Amino acid sequence: MSTTKYIFVTGGVSSSLGKGIIAASLAKLLQARGYRVTIQKLDPYINVDPGTLNPYEHGECYVTDDGAETDLDLGHYERFLNVKTSQANNVTTGRIYQSVIEKERRGEFLGKTVQVIPHITNEIKERIQLLGKTGDYDIIITEIGGTVGDIESLPYIESVRQLKWEMGDDNALVIHLTLVPYLSAAGELKTKPTQHSVKTLMESGIRADILVCRTEHELSSDLRKKLALFCNVNREAVIQSIDASTIYDVPNMMLEEGLDTVTLDKLKLTDAKAPNLDRWNQFLERHKNPKSQVQIGLIGKYVELQDSYKSILESFIHAGAENEVKVIVKSIHSEYIDENNIAEKLAGLDGILVAPGFGERGIEGKVAAVRYARENNLPFFGICLGMQMAVIEYSRNVLGIKDANSLEMDANTSNPVINLMEAQKNITDKGGTMRLGSWRCDLLDGSKVREIYGTKSIDERHRHRYEYNDVYRDQLESSGMKATGINPETGLVEIIEIPTHPWFVGVQYHPEYKSTVANPHPLFIGFVKAASRYASEK
Repeated sequence: MSTTKYIFVTGGVSSSLGKGIIAASLAKLLQARGYRVTIQKLDPYINVDPGTLNPYEHGECYVTDDGAETDLDLGHYERFLNVKTSQANNVTTGRIYQSVIEKERRGEFLGKTVQVIPHITNEIKERIQLLGKTGDYDIIITEIGGTVGDIESLPYIESVRQLKWEMGDDNALVIHLTLVPYLSAAGELKTKPTQHSVKTLMESGIRADILVCRTEHELSSDLRKKLALFCNVNREAVIQSIDASTIYDVPNMMLEEGLDTVTLDKLKLTDAKAPNLDRWNQFLERHKNPKSQVQIGLIGKYVELQDSYKSILESFIHAGAENEVKVIVKSIHSEYIDENNIAEKLAGLDGILVAPGFGERGIEGKVAAVRYARENNLPFFGICLGMQMAVIEYSRNVLGIKDANSLEMDANTSNPVINLMEAQKNITDKGGTMRLGSWRCDLLDGSKVREIYGTKSIDERHRHRYEYNDVYRDQLESSGMKATGINPETGLVEIIEIPTHPWFVGVQYHPEYKSTVANPHPLFIGFVKAASRYASEK
């Protein structure tokens, strides 16, 4: 019988309260006490995964080593815990129904009527317990997307009710994250929304064991007693989560509130060590006390929504702390950049990162930004589409191939320096069909990336359909753009550099997915260091 303990995190009153950050912070505290912890996310949308979603809809799509296209909260989990996630850490309603319908088509239900209870809930319960059956974890935290009361979340809430009853109170608990709003006209915090949210949860048969209350103002002792009384929880189980200057403060704030202590007490875990957050706090100390600052331009097409480039922004925080530099990221919409305003748009920057993306909108702005960085010796970092734009720009403006393009942008170009991958040519379905997950890359001796990584071979995560066209490689290399990272199995060019430029690197993969607090990504560290050097020499 599994000895794994389960914690379920639900949300009430409002979305975007930060369930993922609370789940990751609690997991960090439990990990710091010596427990093996992982987190999973249950998403109530009917998409099979977020891979086909526009970033404006749901923020970035986070990719795991095993090629799963997942919710961006898994990025928070990995950044906090420094533990890899997988396909099993993200479940959607679409995937649940797809699996149940496939079983029905195969006749696995022996002719019975297939219903939400028990068939859908059984599938959800099975997925929730999948990680627990590996024996790799002492505690599994399950974050349930959406808000209590949503129609979409009901099957997940019912599954939690069943599991909690089956496992017993010592083996499963529910944390309910809620909002305690401040009414400025009345000059007071109001508990009624939280009371109603807890009541809605109880109507589904679940009693919250711990309340985590998001608030802009300190919760008084009297207000905590009131919440405990009306919401049927212990006084010490009313936890305040006040707005923080950075998400990386939240583990320490939850430690002060005793969230980990209450959790361990309720799960009857008595063998916990004192929490060791020394490494975490060293990072925080460097992050909050930088010795200098740099300004990086993030050139993208989804810049209106910060979550579209969440992992990149967090990677800059990690690399900034490592360099003891404050990285100020200036988001610049590539659709509004052209050759006429480029100098004005990029004025004052110490480096530019041309971001990933799909489709032709805003492409010429990205090409213009690459050219500006190349010609002005401005540190340049291109990721995925950003690397492809660097190849296109160089082909047009150095090789003189004026119609050089990607087949993604122009299906009729006579010079596709970026080509559709051979394995992608007969694929029609969009979901889960790209080159995904972790792939090997060998680094060229003497290259900048070889020096930065300090190793001959790396594994990085990918998400793309188009690739560097090897037909143009000799021309590009002889004119100064070197291929310095190659996939050993396919020969695919993964990294390009311009050795005569102070710092010009483009990568086909997504290094931002692997940057964590404990292990900032070396490419981001190197890029921020180059930007810092550029700033000091201005």
